[in-house]
Amino acid sequence: MTKHSFWIAAALFLLARAAPAAEVTLLSGGAVEPGLKPVLAAFQAATGHTVRVTFNAAPQIASRIERGESWDVVIAPVAVLDAFVSSGRAGAERVGVGRVGLGVAVRPGAPVPAIGDAESVKRSILEADSIVYNRASTGILVAAMLRRMGIEEQVAGKASLYPDGASVMEHLLHGSGHEIGFGALTEIMLFKDRGLRLVGPLPPGLQVYSLYAAALPAAGNRAEPARRLLEYFASPAARTAFDAAGIEAAR
Repeated sequence: MTKHSFWIAAALFLLARAAPAAEVTLLSGGAVEPGLKPVLAAFQAATGHTVRVTFNAAPQIASRIERGESWDVVIAPVAVLDAFVSSGRAGAERVGVGRVGLGVAVRPGAPVPAIGDAESVKRSILEADSIVYNRASTGILVAAMLRRMGIEEQVAGKASLYPDGASVMEHLLHGSGHEIGFGALTEIMLFKDRGLRLVGPLPPGLQVYSLYAAALPAAGNRAEPARRLLEYFASPAARTAFDAAGIEAAR
């Protein structure tokens, strides 16, 4: 048995304690979807519990929770979780899921921008017909990058903003002209089978990361299966799946 197989078997054994099957409601940021799906599949197979997951951008998750929607576990950027703790909606206990960097994407057949260094990225943005990104966590990071470059006002008129990363990728697939899209590397990879081209990650000096973690509701609203799911996110087997999907361990 390989070391990898051992850790998976050990994690599943620990989870396979007799307990009535239950449904766990999970709200999650879309950037961790590629790694989260295999993790949830393993958890469900080991425990018999069902995880009903909804993927949303961070502002949408915050809106759902603020409206009083019922949930058992949430995965979101740590700043969003901090706000939930401050408002009494989530407990302070959390498990790190990992960090996701930003990438550049174009539709099939579109001109490929140069992104080898910060100056190349700046020039490519200025030369593009339009740039596309979201209004959620990754979009906030892109807007900050444009400000640091000193070109935010120059490109404002040709920026197309969407509520989430999936909408950005759909726009790029059906777009035209010389468009450049920015988004979480993991979300871009989800659309590669449909022809979306990952140009590459942002270069050093521009690259920034969204750090994601999982948390439970505030004390008094926690179900035992939800706690077991949170514990599983901290297992070596889960870490292996997250790493394989490009969700790096926090540094």
